Amino acid sequence: MNRLSPRRIGLALAAPLLALVVAFLITSLVLTLFGDPVLDVWKTILHVPKPRQTVQIINAATVYYLSAVAVAVGFRMNLFNIGVDGQYRVGVFAAAVFAGQAWLPGVFNIVVAIIVAMVAAGLWAGIAAYLKVKRGVSEVISTIMLNAIATGVVSWLFAKVAQRSEGSNITETKTIPESSQLEGLKLIPGATNRVFTLVVLAVLVGLVYWFVLGRTRFGYDLRATGRSESAAVASGVNVPRMVMTAMIASGAFAGLVGMPQLFGQDHNYGTTIQSGLGFAGIGIALLGRNNPIGIAVASLLWAFLDIQSNALQIGVGVAQEIVYIIQGVILFAVVIAYELIRRTDLRLEQQRVARELAAQRHANAATEGASA
Repeated sequence: MNRLSPRRIGLALAAPLLALVVAFLITSLVLTLFGDPVLDVWKTILHVPKPRQTVQIINAATVYYLSAVAVAVGFRMNLFNIGVDGQYRVGVFAAAVFAGQAWLPGVFNIVVAIIVAMVAAGLWAGIAAYLKVKRGVSEVISTIMLNAIATGVVSWLFAKVAQRSEGSNITETKTIPESSQLEGLKLIPGATNRVFTLVVLAVLVGLVYWFVLGRTRFGYDLRATGRSESAAVASGVNVPRMVMTAMIASGAFAGLVGMPQLFGQDHNYGTTIQSGLGFAGIGIALLGRNNPIGIAVASLLWAFLDIQSNALQIGVGVAQEIVYIIQGVILFAVVIAYELIRRTDLRLEQQRVARELAAQRHANAATEGASA
């Protein structure tokens, strides 16, 4: 059956739309139970963002996208890399320390620092991969533990290399030289801020992810191993090697998560580094069904809710944490919706096959009757 048939397209769109409707209804119910102004909350969240807010949404979505792709690489092989948050932290710290030394000029400093981030984060993810392949340790447990260890290790190393800013108590790594700072792109008319230059990196990562997993033998082996390890072994795939490669690749992508902010906004590693990006990436990857375009849409939605919620406390008197309820309900609803849609699709496919078989039997009977 044609994969781009109207039925399949309709079913694919039905799941996220159903999840959004369910999230809207449940959140409205929660707001009503606590006596909050439901209409005012939705007007505040759903109003058209101003140019400055639009840039903030794009920038946040860029970071979310990189985090979600890192998670999705593991998901496609049925590996649950819960350690993106720690891997991202290791990568951005390594890149900040390297770039701050200014050993290379301009853009060369940026490129090599990005490679350093990918290598550092990939090696950190490799610890979990080694434990799974050689000792049979679940990657869920090991990556969660490695998140905490990464925070401690980076904090310890940060204390060794950090310097105090003049006139303040803020400590940070050496600031990246101006020649390696990316001022951003003026893509949104009327905005005083700029889109991260490394939004281009997110686009490139999406293309690489799509091509490698969908158009190469490696991608086929990875997806085959995720669907059935025994079938992959029977077809000649070296499963332990594939596990190591996929987990390290997932970690390498995680190392890119902090690059847009490092070179486009912060210019050093310090107190402005975000936490929780890895866990947001898990939700976004699930919402986007590990598809590069789906992840992009989910990232924009996640960022939209985050940025639009900033006005809730001041404008409506409602805590902006209500957005966490919306995001959580969307995730639960989309998982249920996709399962319902999958079952519906399966039932419709079975009915189609039954009709075709019945028609074929009827045609055969008619042919035999004419021959007789």
